[in-house]
Amino acid sequence: MRAHAPAPAHSPSRSLALAVLAGAMLMTVLDGSIVTVAMPAMQTSLGFTPAGLSWVVNAYLIAFGALLLLAGRLGDLIGRRRMFLAGTAVFTGASLLAAVAASPGLLIAARFLQGAGSAMSSAVGLGILVTLFTEPRERARAIAVFSFTGAAGASLGQVLGGLLTDALSWHWIFFINLPIGAATLALAVRALPADRGLGLRAGADALGALLVTAGLTTGIYAVVRIQEHGAASVHTLGLGALSLALLAGFLVRQRRAATPLMPLRILRSRAVAGANLVQLLMVAALFAFQILVALYLQQVRGYDATATGLAMLPAALVIGAVSLGGAARLIARFGERAVLLTGITLLIGVLGLLTRLPVHASYAVDLLPVMLLAAGFGLALPALTALGMSGADEADAGLASGLFNTTQQIGMALGVAVLSTLAAARTEVLDAAGRSAAEALTGGYRLAFAVGTGLLVAALAVAATVLRTPAKAANTEVAIAA
Repeated sequence: MRAHAPAPAHSPSRSLALAVLAGAMLMTVLDGSIVTVAMPAMQTSLGFTPAGLSWVVNAYLIAFGALLLLAGRLGDLIGRRRMFLAGTAVFTGASLLAAVAASPGLLIAARFLQGAGSAMSSAVGLGILVTLFTEPRERARAIAVFSFTGAAGASLGQVLGGLLTDALSWHWIFFINLPIGAATLALAVRALPADRGLGLRAGADALGALLVTAGLTTGIYAVVRIQEHGAASVHTLGLGALSLALLAGFLVRQRRAATPLMPLRILRSRAVAGANLVQLLMVAALFAFQILVALYLQQVRGYDATATGLAMLPAALVIGAVSLGGAARLIARFGERAVLLTGITLLIGVLGLLTRLPVHASYAVDLLPVMLLAAGFGLALPALTALGMSGADEADAGLASGLFNTTQQIGMALGVAVLSTLAAARTEVLDAAGRSAAEALTGGYRLAFAVGTGLLVAALAVAATVLRTPAKAANTEVAIAA
C-alpha cells in the first residue's frame, strides 16, 4: 500500500504552501459572502424570480456541502495535491462561466460547479497543512493563519461585493476569481508537496460514495428549503427522513465494506467526534449571526450594501488580530481546550448582547462592542481545528479535513435556515399584534439571537466535557519566541 511522502521537517516552501492554502480558502469564503450583496443586481439583470434567486446561493451550498466528505477521502486515495489542483481549476473555470452567464439557468449551473470545485480544494486543505506542519507550535501558527482567512473572509467579502457591484457590475464579483485562481494554481504546482496517495484500492467504495453524497445532498436541500415549505411540512420531514435513511445506510456500508470510503475508526476518536459536534453548534449560531445582523442593518437601520459591510468590518479585523497575533501563543501556553473554552465564552457574549438589541440602535453603543467580542472566534476556531485534526493519523488527514469542512457547511445551512425561520415566524406574530415593521423585525432577530446563544452554551458544555488537549501538545514547551 502506498503512503503519502512525509514533508521535510524544514521545507523552505512551507510558508509559500501555507499562503497558497490560505489564499484558496479565502477565495472560497469570499465567493460565498460576496454573492449575497450582489443578488438584487443579479435579479434585475437576469430576471430571476424571488424563489429562483435563492438558488444562486443554494446551488453552491448543496454541491459544496454534499461533496466535501467524498473529496476528502479521494484526496487521501489519489493524492491531496492532485485533488487541490483539480478543485482550484474547476472553481476558476466555473467562475468564468458565472461571470458571463446571460440566463438564470446558466448562472445556477455555474454556481453548482463552483461549489464542486470548492469542495475538492477545501476538503484536502487542512489535510495538506497538518502533514506539512508537524511540530505543535508551528502547526498552531499555521492553523491560526488558515482559520483567519475563513473567519474574516466572509466580512471582507460583503465589503468587496458591495464595492464591485456599485462601481462596476455584479459580473465582476466572479471575474475577480480568475487572476486569483490562476495565481493559486501556478504557486500550488511549485509549493505543495507531491503525494501519490494510498491508491483507489485502499478505499474505492462506490456504493458508499453514492449513499453519502445522496444523503448529504438530500439533507442540505431539505434544510435550504425550510423557509419556503416550513420546518414541520411533509416536504421537509420527508426529505429529512430520506436523508437520515441514506446516511444510516452509508454507516452500515462502511462497517461491512472491505475498502470503506470513510473508515469508522475516525469517529472513535474523542477529539474528532467532539470537535465536529462543537463546530456544528458554534457555526450554526455564528453564521446566522452574520446574516441576521446584516439584515437588521439594512431592513431596520436602512444601511446600504457597502455601509453594511463596513459596519461589520471591525469583527473581521479583531478576528484577524487575534488569530494571527495571539491565538498560536495562547494555544502553546495554555492548550487548545482552554483557548477554545475562552473563545466560546466570548462568543456567548456576542449573541447574548444582541438579545437586547433595540430598534433604534446606536452603532457605537449597541453594535460595536458586539463586533469587538467577535474576537472570540479568532480564539475558538484555530483551537477547535487543532483539536479536531489531532485525532486523525496521517493516512486519514484528508478524510478528517473533509469531515471537518462538511460539518461546517451543514452547520451553516442549519443555522441560517432554522434561525431565519424562527425570526420570520416571530416577526409575523408581532406584525399581527400591531407592532411597526421595524419593531416586528427586531423582535424576530432577538429571538434568533437568543436561540443562537443557547447553541453556543451547548457548544461550551460539549467542549468542556468531551474535548481534551492532546498529550503531545500539552508536553511541548510553553515559551514561544517573539
